Amino acid sequence: MHPAAIAGAILTLVGVAGYVVGVAVPYPGRAFSLTAVMVGLSVLSVGRVADQEAA
Repeated sequence: MHPAAIAGAILTLVGVAGYVVGVAVPYPGRAFSLTAVMVGLSVLSVGRVADQEAA
């Protein structure tokens, strides 16, 4: 698995966890969880394409 795909998956999971916590308990900066999900999904897709091109 490409390192970018791993980083994207981790960032997506952290963003989803931050969103879930933000729904239960409002905290400053919780909107960044949505940004983390969007960036994580983008990096994950780039990493998967790079992994397929390498094969």
